[in-house]
Amino acid sequence: MISNRKTPLDYAKMGADTLIRKFSIEDLPPKNRFHYHQGVFLSGMERIYMLSGEQKYYDYIKSWIDYFIDENGDIRYCDVREFDDMQPGILLFNLYKTTHDERYKKVLDRFAPIVEMWPTNAQGGFWHKYHRQNQMWLDGLYMIGPYSAMYAHYFDKPYFYETIYQQMHLMRQNMTDPKTGLLYHAWDDSKTIDWADKKTGLSPEFWGRAVGWYAVAIMDILDYIPPNHPRRQEFINAELDIINALIRFQDEETGLWFQVVDKGGRPENWRETSCSSLYIYAIAKGIKKGLLHQAYAKYIDRGYKGIIASLTFEGDQLIVSNICIGTGVGDYDFYINRPTVRNDLHGMGAFLLMCTEYYDACKQLGRTDYGE
Repeated sequence: MISNRKTPLDYAKMGADTLIRKFSIEDLPPKNRFHYHQGVFLSGMERIYMLSGEQKYYDYIKSWIDYFIDENGDIRYCDVREFDDMQPGILLFNLYKTTHDERYKKVLDRFAPIVEMWPTNAQGGFWHKYHRQNQMWLDGLYMIGPYSAMYAHYFDKPYFYETIYQQMHLMRQNMTDPKTGLLYHAWDDSKTIDWADKKTGLSPEFWGRAVGWYAVAIMDILDYIPPNHPRRQEFINAELDIINALIRFQDEETGLWFQVVDKGGRPENWRETSCSSLYIYAIAKGIKKGLLHQAYAKYIDRGYKGIIASLTFEGDQLIVSNICIGTGVGDYDFYINRPTVRNDLHGMGAFLLMCTEYYDACKQLGRTDYGE
């Protein structure tokens, strides 16, 4: 167990530094792919830079981006038939604002018509990928939602707010379980894929990280929707609904959440780090934005303490464990039997997001106890 005397920002730096030492820009996995694995990790690093002002974090992000974008603003190793490969585009907004380098804006402008022309199911829901016809996965809202809101905000394209609202609304309307308030991992409007219920089209389980992507996406979208926008309150309502559902399933013993969220009582289910980190991020940000009462701090205190207690060190390397590998859609046994990894970018990225947001929320509340 690691002492809780360091600040959450200290832990975030330790996590980021561990992977900076391990991976050169060219080797950051998946190698030679512009992909959300790196995107979520570097988003966490960007937040470290914003809070600390330490230039090395900005330089690492910029160097990675510049490895993929040539002098003409063309981007390498990016499959625009998947939103997964467009997610790192969110890193370009701050780089463009800082440098005014037109290469970054060219990439952002090229992504916009791709989003506008994306194939949809019969109700207007974006296919998860070109080869996932008619399927909506919660993951997709994180992959393209923040980009869409940021593009609307920075480049005065307000119709993108409506575009991404429709995706959130369809997920909330069709994927929410009325009993638990949780959202199923995926929904096939055509009801033809093997995992889909033949009546509802829904997948059978609530997978932890997918619910986390959804909660984080909405909270990040709210950063950019104007206060008077007619859809803003509906995003807020959706976020409050999922947070109030999630807190019911937090493990009392550790403060963490389970791989299959609502089945923590089953002995084969296990506590998963990345989803726990994403939930803590969303709740902390909700408190910071004034959307949640300060009484909700007990959930992030308990969760943060549990995450920190699970960390280990190997020399100067911080190790984040119990991270589910990248995962498709399946039944209970499928999720439970997924392999776990250490310091995977899903988990380390979620960890950086959690630490920075928890630190910022505590700072706003005038607290320095950090879950002790």
